[in-house]
Amino acid sequence: MAARTKPNPIPSVWARERRTPDQPALSRDAIVREAIAMLDADGIEALSMRKLGARLGAGATSLYRHVATKDELMELAVDEVAAEIHVPDADTADWRAAVTEAAGSFRTTALRHPWLSSVLGQAGLAYLGPNLMSFSERLAALFTAVGFPEPSGAIDAVLSYTIGMSTTEAAWLTTVARSGESEAEFIARLMPAARQAAAGHAHLAGSYAESAATATDPVALRDGKFAYGLEVVLDGLSLRLAR
Repeated sequence: MAARTKPNPIPSVWARERRTPDQPALSRDAIVREAIAMLDADGIEALSMRKLGARLGAGATSLYRHVATKDELMELAVDEVAAEIHVPDADTADWRAAVTEAAGSFRTTALRHPWLSSVLGQAGLAYLGPNLMSFSERLAALFTAVGFPEPSGAIDAVLSYTIGMSTTEAAWLTTVARSGESEAEFIARLMPAARQAAAGHAHLAGSYAESAATATDPVALRDGKFAYGLEVVLDGLSLRLAR
């Protein structure tokens, strides 16, 4: 009888035992906090175990005792910032207001941490983390209490819209930040080129002309676009709920 081969370990930080810190100042929590600070300031490309170790005053070898790979580090970082997302209680009287609040909280968190949305599908098995599990559980409780026959489908619809919009918005704000200008200044400088590119495209030219005439508050404009799209999604879910 052939000997059974030992299965490969599951490639997730949540599937292995947490190690005891070898230095009082160096713990997994401290490593994750510093990694998030680096990600917020400089993006994913700037994060490496070597640079992170230097900022913590520790060698990469010491870091690897707590976090085996950069992929594991990203799992931990994603779950840590997920704790900032608020989902109202399931017994709320107005489910649309509750979902709007949850989606808005997700968007706020994603814009505070511009790298978040783009790595949600890449960060290994990050959804096994305690904070993301709690977020998912609270959403499931909310949509189930409302009476959706397929709560997971309704949740996917809301999250797909929210993550998609947040990813695009975070990328835009990163571009603006790299310019060294305010968002209004960057748009004002970009608008002549946009209008020139839209020349000959009647609908686009009209849209850019209208935007140039009314866009005095870029933040309010982005808020309005997000709210409008979310209302469309919720209108569709309301029809399914009524059926």
